[in-house]
Amino acid sequence: MELSNLVWRKASKSHEDGDQCVEIASSFDEVALRDSKDRDGPKLVISHSDFRHFAKLLRNL
Repeated sequence: MELSNLVWRKASKSHEDGDQCVEIASSFDEVALRDSKDRDGPKLVISHSDFRHFAKLLRNL
């Protein structure tokens, strides 16, 4: 996945101050996640199916 061409977005329920936000970007077959405070820091890249599973787990917390 080429990360430099991605369009990143924050969750709609993120805080206005942005101090605890994760941003995501999606390509055809993968999803990338990053810390909004450290945009040049590490990114996690996972498949769409793994992301759906991850999101489901978070909703059930």
